[in-house]
Amino acid sequence: MKLFDVYPINNINITRGQGSLVYDAQDTEYLDMYGGHAVISIGHTHPHYVKRLEDQLHKLGFYSNSIEIPIQKELAQKLGKVSGKEDYQLFLCNSGAEANENALKLASFYNGKKKVIAFSKSFHGRTSLAVAVTDNPKIVAPINETDNVIFLPWADEAALEEAFKNNEISSVIIEGIQGVGGIQVAPEGFLQKIRSLCDQYNAVFIADSVQCGYGRTGKFFSHDFAGVDADIYSMAKGMGNGFPVGGIIISPKIQPAYGMLGTTFGGNHLACAAGLAVLETIEQDNLLQNAAEVGSYLIKELNKLEQVKEVRGRGLMIGIELPEELAHARKELLNKHHIFTGEAKPNVIRLLPALNLTKAHADRFLEAFVNVLNQ
Repeated sequence: MKLFDVYPINNINITRGQGSLVYDAQDTEYLDMYGGHAVISIGHTHPHYVKRLEDQLHKLGFYSNSIEIPIQKELAQKLGKVSGKEDYQLFLCNSGAEANENALKLASFYNGKKKVIAFSKSFHGRTSLAVAVTDNPKIVAPINETDNVIFLPWADEAALEEAFKNNEISSVIIEGIQGVGGIQVAPEGFLQKIRSLCDQYNAVFIADSVQCGYGRTGKFFSHDFAGVDADIYSMAKGMGNGFPVGGIIISPKIQPAYGMLGTTFGGNHLACAAGLAVLETIEQDNLLQNAAEVGSYLIKELNKLEQVKEVRGRGLMIGIELPEELAHARKELLNKHHIFTGEAKPNVIRLLPALNLTKAHADRFLEAFVNVLNQ
C-alpha cells in the first residue's frame, strides 16, 4: 500500500526538534518560523509539555465521555482564566474543522435558522459544513455544496447589513485574521458591526480562532482587539502544541442538552494533559506578551524593507506580501537558509512561529530574508 498522494511535500525528513529549531535525518538544523501551520505554540518538545503527557500516559491514556473526567474540568477552568472568558462553556473535540462544524451546528440548534454568512478568501476547514463556508471551490466536493451559505466581500458593512435584512441568518463565521486568505486582519469596526447585527437579529457570532487564537496575536483571541465578545470561539492548532485537540467555548446564553453534540476522542485524558501544558506555559512564561513584543519587532523591521509590498498581521501571525519577481523567496529561505515559513498564494510569506520565539531567532530570520531579497 502507498500513501494517498494529496500533499506537495519538501524532500526533508525532520526527525527531532527543540524550541524553535528542528533537525533533519542528516542532523541539519532548521529555524521553524511556521510551527507546522501554527500548531507549535510553546516550542517543540517543551519539557513541561513532555512531562505532562508522559505522566498522564503512565496513568490513563483514554476513556470515553461516559465517565467523570476531572482533567477536562481542570482544562476548562484554566482556559477560562487565561482567555478571560470564565463564564463560557467548553466543548472539546479533535480539530479545527470539527470545532467549526460543531459551532455552526450549535448556532442552528440555538436559533432554528439555516443561513450562514461567511467571507471571501475564508478558510474554516475541510469537513462538511466547515468546507461549505470555505471560499475555495477546489476543495468543496459537490456533496458539500449548499445554498445555506452566503459569501460576502471582506469587511463590507453595507453588504453585511443587506444580507441580514434579506435572509434569516443563523450565524456569521469570521476569522479574526485570515490565515490561508493572506493574513488579512478583520477591521475592529467590522467585528463590532457583526456583534451589533447578531444581537439585533438573534444570530450567533462565531469567532474562528483556530489559527489566529490561543495568544498568537498578543491577545488570547485576535477578535478581542475589537472589544466585543463572540457567542462561540473555535480553537485547535496551538491548543495542543502538536497533540490533536480542538474545542469551542460557548456563551452562557446558549444552553446544552444531552446528545446535542458528541465525540468519541474529544477531551480524552492525553489531549487535556497537552492542553493544560500549553496553557500553563503560556501563563507562566508570559507568552502573550512575548508574542506581542517579538511580533511587533518583526513587523517593524520588515516594514523597513523596500522590496516588500506590504506587511500585515498582529503579534506572531505575520504576512509578508512580495512582488511577483520575488515569488521564489520562500523556497530560497528553506533550501539555502534552512528556515521554514508558510505561504498564501500567490506571493505572501506567512510567519506563524512558536509564541516563545526569541528576538535572536527573529534576527536570524531577518538576516536570511534580507539576504534573499538582495540576491
